[in-house]
Amino acid sequence: MKKYKFKTKPFKHQEQALNESWSAKYYALFMEMGTGKSKVALDTMGMLYWDAQIDAALIISPKGVYDNWVQGEIPTHLPDTITTNIVRWQPSSAQWFQKQMKTLVYEKFNGLKIFVMNTEALSTPRGAAASQTFLEHNPKNIVVVDESTTIKNRAANRTKNIMALKGLSKYRRILTGSPVTRSPMDLFSQCMFLSTYALNFKSFFAFQNRYALVQKRTMGPRSFNEIVGYRRLDELNGKLDDFSNRVLKEDCLDLPDKMYTKRFVPLSEEQNKSYKEMKRLALTKLANGELATTQSVLTQIMRLQQICCGHIQDDEGNLVTFPNGRQKELLDICEEVQGKAIIWGTYTYDIQQIAQSLRDRFGPDAVATYYGATPQEERQEIVERFQDKESSLRFFVGQPRTGGYGITLTAATTVIYYSNSYDLEIRLQSEDRAHRIGQTNKVTYVDIVAPDTIDEKILKALQEKINLAQTVLGEETKALFA
Repeated sequence: MKKYKFKTKPFKHQEQALNESWSAKYYALFMEMGTGKSKVALDTMGMLYWDAQIDAALIISPKGVYDNWVQGEIPTHLPDTITTNIVRWQPSSAQWFQKQMKTLVYEKFNGLKIFVMNTEALSTPRGAAASQTFLEHNPKNIVVVDESTTIKNRAANRTKNIMALKGLSKYRRILTGSPVTRSPMDLFSQCMFLSTYALNFKSFFAFQNRYALVQKRTMGPRSFNEIVGYRRLDELNGKLDDFSNRVLKEDCLDLPDKMYTKRFVPLSEEQNKSYKEMKRLALTKLANGELATTQSVLTQIMRLQQICCGHIQDDEGNLVTFPNGRQKELLDICEEVQGKAIIWGTYTYDIQQIAQSLRDRFGPDAVATYYGATPQEERQEIVERFQDKESSLRFFVGQPRTGGYGITLTAATTVIYYSNSYDLEIRLQSEDRAHRIGQTNKVTYVDIVAPDTIDEKILKALQEKINLAQTVLGEETKALFA
C-alpha cells in the first residue's frame, strides 16, 4: 500500500477495508449504500496492479450501475498513473465493438485492461462467452461482482454463468450493501462465487440443513420442504467475518453529511423512438394513433421527462405507457436500502405506480403516499408513522411540491429521486426533509437518470443554479448530484 498513490483520499473505514483485504484472493465488501464500496474495489485493483499481481479486471454490475463505473467511478478513483483500456459491454454485435473487444482480449497492453459488463448480459450465451474469453486470455485478473444479491438465485442462468468464471479468475470480490435481502440462504451463491471454502459448504442443501429449520409440507398430490426458521446464525456470522467487511453509514464518522449517487436506466426502444421524435419535431405519434404536441418549451420538457419515466398523455388526455426499466431499478435500490427511505416523484401516475410496486414487493403496510390526492386529515398521521422506529412503514412516496416543505422525515437515511424538476427550491427543500435537526446519521441521495436525456440536463441546471447561488453568497462551491 505504501507504493500506491490514492487519487481520492479514502475515508477511515475505506482504508481499514483495504488494509484487511487488498491482497486477499477473495473478499466480500458488505458496505451500505453511500459508504464507497466501489472506491475500495477500484483501489484494490490499483494496488494489485502496482504489485504486478493483475493486468486485467472484469466488473459485473446491474444495468443501472454499470455505466456509472465507466463514466463516474473509474475516472474519479483510479489513479491517472495507471494506463487503462476500458471497454463497456454492448448488446449489439456492431463492428466497432467487435474491434474494441478484439483489442481488449487478444492484444498486449502496457496497462490495466478493464471490461465492464451488465449483470443481465451474463444471462445470455453471448455475454457468458465474452466474459470467459476475456478471462481465459488475461489470466492475471480480478473479477468484481457489484450488487452481488443479483446472483443469490442459484438456479438463474446468470448465476450459473458467473459461477463458471470462478475457475478463470485469480482474485474475486463481491460488493453489496444488503447481502441478505429475504433470507440467510441468499448468502450461499454469493459466497460460493468467492470460494467453496468461504462457508465450507459445497452443497446448498447441506448449507440449508445447517442454518435453516425445514418442515415437509403437503399440498394436494405435491410435497415440498418449507423453511420455517433459522438457527446457528452466530456461527454463520462468524464465518462471514473471516472474509468480509461490514460497514454501515452510522459507523462512519468522517463521511460527509450528504452523499450523492446516480443510477442509470437506458431508455427502451419504444421510449427512445418517441423521445427522439418529441425532441426533434415537438410532437410524437403514439402507438394508439393519437398525436401529442407541445405548445411551449416547458410542455416539451415535461413530455420528454414523462417519456423517460415511461408514460405520456396524448392530446386527447389518454395515458400511454412505454416498456421501461425505471421501476425495476427503483425496486433494486430499495432492496439495498437499510431502514427507511423517501422516494420523490414529479408525476401523479408515477407516485401511484411506485406505491403499488413497493406494496407488491414489501407488503401493503410498508408504503404510504403523500401527494395532492392524499386527504389532509391523513397527512400528519403518515408522517408520525414514518417517524416511528417501531412502525412497519418503510417507504414514504411523495411529490416534492406537496411533501417537500415543512414536514420532518428524519427516520430516513436514503432519499431517492425518481424524477426531478428545474426548481432548485423544491429540490433543496425536499432534500432537507431527511437532513434537518433530529437527523443523527448521514443521508444518501440517489437520482435515477436516463443517460443522454432531459434527466441529465435537469441535474446540470440544478448544479449550475447552486454554483451561482454559492458564488453570490461567497460560499465554497460544492459538487452535488455527482
